[in-house]
Amino acid sequence: MTALTLSTAAAPGLRADAIVIGVAKGPKGPVVAPGAEAVDQAYDGRLAGVLETLGASGAEGELTKLPAPTGFKAPLVVAVGLGAEPEKDSSYDAEALRKAAGVAARTLTGAKKAAFALPLTDAADIGAVAEGVLLGAYSFDTYKDNGKDAKARAGKAPLAEASLLGGKPRDKEHKAAVERATAVAQELNRARDLINMPPNDLDPAAFAAIAQAAAKEHGIKVQVLDEKALEKGGYGGILGVGRGSASGPRLVKLSYTSSKADKHLAFVGKGITYDSGGISLKPAGHNETMKCDMSGAAAVFAAVVAAARLGLEVNVTGWLALAENMPSGSATRPGDVLRMYSGKTVEVLNTDAEGRLVLADALWAASQEKPDAVVDVATLTGAMMLALGSRTFGIMANDDAFRSAVHEAAEEVGEPAWPMPLPEHLRKGMDSPTADIANMGERMGGGLVAGLFLREFVGEGVTWAHLDIAGPAFNEGGPFGYTPKGGTGTAVRTLVRLAELTAAGDLG
Repeated sequence: MTALTLSTAAAPGLRADAIVIGVAKGPKGPVVAPGAEAVDQAYDGRLAGVLETLGASGAEGELTKLPAPTGFKAPLVVAVGLGAEPEKDSSYDAEALRKAAGVAARTLTGAKKAAFALPLTDAADIGAVAEGVLLGAYSFDTYKDNGKDAKARAGKAPLAEASLLGGKPRDKEHKAAVERATAVAQELNRARDLINMPPNDLDPAAFAAIAQAAAKEHGIKVQVLDEKALEKGGYGGILGVGRGSASGPRLVKLSYTSSKADKHLAFVGKGITYDSGGISLKPAGHNETMKCDMSGAAAVFAAVVAAARLGLEVNVTGWLALAENMPSGSATRPGDVLRMYSGKTVEVLNTDAEGRLVLADALWAASQEKPDAVVDVATLTGAMMLALGSRTFGIMANDDAFRSAVHEAAEEVGEPAWPMPLPEHLRKGMDSPTADIANMGERMGGGLVAGLFLREFVGEGVTWAHLDIAGPAFNEGGPFGYTPKGGTGTAVRTLVRLAELTAAGDLG
């Protein structure tokens, strides 16, 4: 991962491959952002005009390269768009800084060092830029052969070092901001790695083993329930989904505890390591990216480890409901009835509505510990993608105030989200003549129906929220901002922020 340093050095004398500056969209054209004063001065104060001549406008995500001025030790200036110039006496939005840093870091693949002269007014800005750099520089090349040529391999390596100009190396708040950004970004990138791994290398047992190794490294207590333990415990949902696969299911419990904590959060993640749809087989064109159906579990795993690394004063328990949904002679059939961990029975009308089945068991298990709140994360429904698109996740909850708090946390860290309702009239569509409930209901509003199903398995009196990340979990288009193609790590930062707010006593 890219190394981060704080530096008070002046841009002209810094040895680097590039100097990154910000340019905003002003009312009369591009405006050079604070932090780049020395660079602008070297262009005799005409840098904005030069950039405009080159076609720059300052729009978000825009990037313009130009030769560095005479006397600079770096040969290149990289101007990255920050979007609209803020009003007078206002600072740049943290997400704008995060995205700009990510665009620049991604563009500087193969570089050894870059100096980021972006507008930094406080520690929060430093954290945003640091996070953007680390997330934007991400690459997943584990399965690529870059050849025997060392030079070719170096050209494809992520940016090796980023120096944040204006950051003070001895300032405690500045150092803490970088340390937090590093921990969160490293764990988020670990989640991305897991999502991008091919399913033949990441079955439930392999995922559980990775979680065990990380737990041991970071002092997290871990418990893994295999098929025998799941059978003995009566986890009919997880077993029902996983029984069609040669790779057996797992339920992983990760427990981070703080001696100073008086609050407890539980995170529950859907971990379908590959989703074929089971007997209700997905059609061609709908299964090629289904290795990403464990993105919720990856996010929960990363968030718990990040909480441990940050030493947050809150107890955080992560539940990873892991299974592979495959068709075979032993697979669950449409029409089968499963007895869940809660004791309720579910008639399976569609085996491709499997995520809610594994989550139901894990939600009930999490509820038994009476945490202060439970949040589940899942790539659950295509309906949520139809409703909110590919970059926004939906939030449902059994408590309006908690739903609002989760939404605010998501927006604060730069993860687009939107509160969604749980209309009571949709519950009737899941009535079953055979079992307590069916795993399918009305087609219209399918994402909300799934949320209503999950609510049935949340313990009485337990505050709960459901994040349907089906849209933003896996980016099938080109990279943008600090978001790469493939696994994105969506929801990791929201979960970490919820843990931080809880630890500070600012959440409920």
